[in-house]
Amino acid sequence: MPPKRNATEDLSDLRQRSRFDYLAKREALKLAELQKDVEEDEREKERFGDRLSKRELKEMEQRKETLRLTLERNQIDDTNSGFFMLDSTLTDKSEILNKRNKKENYKSEVQLWEEEQTSKAKAAQGQRAVRETEDDYDFVFDEQTAINFVSDGNILDPEKQRLQQHLDEAEKRAKDISDVRKSLPIHAYKKEILEAVDQFQTLVLTAETGSGKSSQIPQYMLEYFRERGEKDKVVLCTQPRRVAAISLATRVAEEHGTRLGNEVGYTIRFEDKTTEKTRIKYLTDGTLLRMFLTQPDLPEVGCVILDEAHERTLATDILMGLLLDIVKFRTDLKIIVSSATLDAQGFSKYWNDCPVLFVPGRTYPVTTYFASQPEANYLSAAITTTWQVHIGAQDSKGDILVFLTGQDEIETAQQSIEETKLKLGNRAKELICLPLYSALPPDEQQKIFVPAAPGVRKVILATNIAETSLTIDGVAHVIDTGYSKENLYSEATGLDSLVVNPHAFMNDMPATSLPEITRVNLCSTILLLKSIGVNDLLNFPFMTPPAPEAIASSLETLYCLGALDSKGAVTKVGRSLSELPIEPKMAKALLVAEKFGSLSHVLTIISMIGESGALFFAPKDKKLHVDAAKRRFYIKGLGDYGSYLSIYNQWKETEYDGMWAKENFLQAKTLNRVRNVREQLEKLCERIGLTPEDEGEPDHVAIKKAFTSGYFANAARMSRDGQSYRTVKSGNQTVWIHPSSWIHEPTERPKWLLYSELVLTSKEFMRSVLPIEPEYLTELAPFYFKDSDIEKLGTNKKMGKGPGKVGVDK
Repeated sequence: MPPKRNATEDLSDLRQRSRFDYLAKREALKLAELQKDVEEDEREKERFGDRLSKRELKEMEQRKETLRLTLERNQIDDTNSGFFMLDSTLTDKSEILNKRNKKENYKSEVQLWEEEQTSKAKAAQGQRAVRETEDDYDFVFDEQTAINFVSDGNILDPEKQRLQQHLDEAEKRAKDISDVRKSLPIHAYKKEILEAVDQFQTLVLTAETGSGKSSQIPQYMLEYFRERGEKDKVVLCTQPRRVAAISLATRVAEEHGTRLGNEVGYTIRFEDKTTEKTRIKYLTDGTLLRMFLTQPDLPEVGCVILDEAHERTLATDILMGLLLDIVKFRTDLKIIVSSATLDAQGFSKYWNDCPVLFVPGRTYPVTTYFASQPEANYLSAAITTTWQVHIGAQDSKGDILVFLTGQDEIETAQQSIEETKLKLGNRAKELICLPLYSALPPDEQQKIFVPAAPGVRKVILATNIAETSLTIDGVAHVIDTGYSKENLYSEATGLDSLVVNPHAFMNDMPATSLPEITRVNLCSTILLLKSIGVNDLLNFPFMTPPAPEAIASSLETLYCLGALDSKGAVTKVGRSLSELPIEPKMAKALLVAEKFGSLSHVLTIISMIGESGALFFAPKDKKLHVDAAKRRFYIKGLGDYGSYLSIYNQWKETEYDGMWAKENFLQAKTLNRVRNVREQLEKLCERIGLTPEDEGEPDHVAIKKAFTSGYFANAARMSRDGQSYRTVKSGNQTVWIHPSSWIHEPTERPKWLLYSELVLTSKEFMRSVLPIEPEYLTELAPFYFKDSDIEKLGTNKKMGKGPGKVGVDK
């Protein structure tokens, strides 16, 4: 018979038994989660293989190593020291626990409390035995004799309290999310939408901004397929911008209570956050377009939602043409064309007069104010107006949304607002400045959705992505500059330009922008269509056909790049170019770079070109220091391209140190994006048989020839004034080197150069320029340039007198 135990021992054993049970369950739960993650990692390795980035592989290895160490630890008999996990039935041996450190007379606060309550209970029990023999008496309440009660929450184990707190928060968040979903305007139309989807293969849905269409329709469709036993069907929802795809996927994953990348994920250029379990996939329209290269009939897809179709991006227009053909033989494929504007009849007519559903959005009273006269500097005016609104509405709630044209303007405005905020100090209400543009990292983008603390106002500086693609709660004031950036392509000159367009709302601002297919270079799109077997371009079902001259110009460029043969068929070079998610001229530079032994350097330069506008941050009071830092990266003879190479290589030598970037006025976020893009491009190059060589000193001639092979149409020659340039073949247009260029100064300007893009602001500026020799043009692009073209321009003619008098930069 076991020895008799007192009440104190019983309470101690109960407490320890409870803790043993909890710790054992918690350890098992965490171990199960870790095993599940490792198994999922292995499946992703099998599925994606070389497409995984170094960072992803490192994280997978860390999880695998953690699991291995945990399993090994569980197999070790550790009864002699440390912490031994007991079964809850073995509490008689509880002295094993931490026996090295446990003092004989030590008692915790919880034990003291338990003993106090036990002694009180014993005393009360003894008193009751005595009172049974006494006469009846009248009870008079005395606060001093009251029994003290303590909530069980106060005596729970701290770890259990935290766990319970997390569970309560998760339940509250799930309830809040459910309530929000039900409050969205589109929820009332769920049954009607699903009935229409069941009856028709194609549906046009016009829903106003804020109705919830982008987040809810994909979830409704997933429910639709699961109710019919089609659990493996994938729902694709396209977005014209990366920011929207990431934000929506993050939100819907939270609504589903799943980790982003499992059941709900996103795919954008150079980033894939999906697995084989993903059933709702948000992706940019360009990414879906590239899927047709490997999955021309989308076999796993049950529904395609073309969201924000009213923006009429080039990729969306091409997708509609391809899907219009697929639905003829994929009768099980559902198509939903979603638009935030009233241009529904045009879409319905295109899709063979399919039905149209209208879902209203939330409406609010809006008061509109116009500037009484034009502003000379719209950016400064927008910043001033922001402060006018903030200070003038100190006592009112509501955040401020400011529309600007691009990342450079947003960063300039943010810097100005931050500087003014410091000067004002406590004289103005607290203001948080948040940027929003496509190149911003996802975690930074999500900050705009976090509510500001009480007494704090947010000002969100955004591109036109926030007009219809995103809904930001809490915004009460909108400042619109009336300017936007658009890509324009001229068939006459063959020039791509990024143009800042002013619009007077009451006069010439159109209700919708021109379809992108009518104003951009079609080279990439035509190459992709040719690669998936669409050869009859003139009879392709474009919703808005491009000009025949634009198609002819693109075919000519592709022929000169070697992507098409004389009959218009895709060549081996063309198929390699189509595999890379960059412009054909950039892809051609990569292909040729391997032959010249400079692939690694060209990879770096191409990755940097895309982020060149956001490399430096330049505080106004440190402009001289910034200029000095820029000069340290200059490599004579390679223009901007050499500086890009120098910046990246020096950053790499510091093991990608953010502090080094800050000391040199470089933005670490931008450099990290460059690094990620470079890793992805390198893997894609290896997939098409290109192997980067070991990096050494850059070969100037090899780099120049590689880029001339792709950018030959972007050649320019210095004018007689020594300041401006004339395009060599494309319309003989006058252009200037952008002020941000390393060779903007007159003493550094070469006679001949290539540029990556033209930007039309106050002038037609060339960005990212590279000095070249004129003979490279006839050597590397003989179908585009003849010797007579170069001779006619006169490669050795004297330049005009003045500061621009320079020779050829060798």
